[in-house]
Amino acid sequence: MSLRWVVITGLGPVSSIGIGASAYSEGLREGVNGVLPIACFDPTGFLYIMAGEVHAFRPEDMVRRLSVDEWGRTSLFAASAARLAVADAGIDEDELAASRAGSSMGTTGESQVLEKRTEDSLTAGMGGLDAGLIRQVSSARLSQAVNRELRLTGDAVTLSTACSVSNYALGYAYDLIRTGEADYMIAGGADSVGRWSHAGFYRLGALTEKACSPFDADRSRIITGEGGAAMFLESLGSAQARGAHIHAEVLGYGLNCDANHMVAPNRDSIAECMRIAHANAGIKAEEVDYICAHGTGTPANDFVEASAVVDVFGENPPPISSTKSMLGHTMGAASGLGAIASVLGIAGLFLPPTINFNTPDPDMLKIDPVPNKARAADVRIAQVNGFVFGGNNVIVMLGRPE
Repeated sequence: MSLRWVVITGLGPVSSIGIGASAYSEGLREGVNGVLPIACFDPTGFLYIMAGEVHAFRPEDMVRRLSVDEWGRTSLFAASAARLAVADAGIDEDELAASRAGSSMGTTGESQVLEKRTEDSLTAGMGGLDAGLIRQVSSARLSQAVNRELRLTGDAVTLSTACSVSNYALGYAYDLIRTGEADYMIAGGADSVGRWSHAGFYRLGALTEKACSPFDADRSRIITGEGGAAMFLESLGSAQARGAHIHAEVLGYGLNCDANHMVAPNRDSIAECMRIAHANAGIKAEEVDYICAHGTGTPANDFVEASAVVDVFGENPPPISSTKSMLGHTMGAASGLGAIASVLGIAGLFLPPTINFNTPDPDMLKIDPVPNKARAADVRIAQVNGFVFGGNNVIVMLGRPE
């Protein structure tokens, strides 16, 4: 089998700091804080009321074929992000629809739909449930929304490994393009802020009050967020043949699952995942110029991630920053928005910052978190980390196109 080089030619971020590649890039460069008081539900009764909501999201202005009333917010994030990615790729939609093209999207689910369905079942009883609302519940609708919006007839795969799932989706799409099973793929993820998920993290003691501060000595917990991320993938030969602008190359990925603990990350397993990703991409650790961290802002997760980085890269690891400091934890969209940030950093010669950073942690002095301000840098190879409950780790390696 002749394997093909895989490139990213379209970017589609829908985030609290910018919608579209240009706006998102500007938000990253400026270190914009997208975390504001919650608006999608009444947070009365919660001590912590902040979230990274996409207040500017107007799906009716973004999708063309889907009926907004028939789809949940998370699916609309996915479809809107995919449409942005296709527009950025500059490919004719009729050509795309006639090709072997599909989508792989990740999520934790239709949060707001599930919440409304539960509310209705408690107030109106099972006999009073809205059939249209029930149809919106399935997480499989994310990739279906993408394929229907763009008339794609290939794979429509929705994955559910939570916070690392966009990386899984990107790896899946990469494999299909590389092996020639697909000509074009849209990969990414989406999730929405909702009362029930906010309440769940609140009751777990996992939420912080005002700001997510990854790698800071005084970091405490996460901030919930939402959004959509989509990337348009094709072979290098295809991109060159149609004169497409190539943002970055997907060099490879690595994944493992240690199943060591439901919530506690495993340092050795994360380090091993990095080594697997490097080997799969055919690169050495010293060639990596930037790491887009999982960086949740919790004491344990940040320390374990930073320690694993030092285990793999040695005493002088590459800069590592967390976009969650700006976006909050966007769950299924998190590693996708991180991958897009890394691609923009490669193309735009800058490192996204870790904002809300005030005090270096004496246990993590070997890492450089790119504190508070974006930094000019020659990023040729970027590593995107994604970790999740249960030890499901996946890391994607991205490179500057030659």
